[in-house]
Amino acid sequence: QVLLVESGGGLVQAGGSLRLSCTASGRTSSITAMAWFRQTPGKDHEFVSRIRWTGSGPTYADSVKGRFTISRVNAQNTVWLQMNSLKPEDTAVYYCAATDNESGRSYLKGAYNYWGQGTQVTVSS
Repeated sequence: QVLLVESGGGLVQAGGSLRLSCTASGRTSSITAMAWFRQTPGKDHEFVSRIRWTGSGPTYADSVKGRFTISRVNAQNTVWLQMNSLKPEDTAVYYCAATDNESGRSYLKGAYNYWGQGTQVTVSS
């Protein structure tokens, strides 16, 4: 079992920055990749970014490419999501996710079997 805990959400003005963190505990040796998704009321989870547990191979949704950066330092069980140039449309609950069996469809919610509780990000205009 893997436990994920997110932190770093909050309220920021448009154009500002936030950094989210996700710390994994438990059977972290089984993790192959981690990702961030976000969700707004009435909508399904939207893929934001993903990174292999080794710290390689970051991928991003087109909507955040060039503004968000996902990273992980080796030997640390934490993944960060640096969010710059935030826009009101980035407002959502952000969820950290992990998988112990990464498939090619890493942008799909179903590819991940562990989830955090979510952290609210609100961007005011």
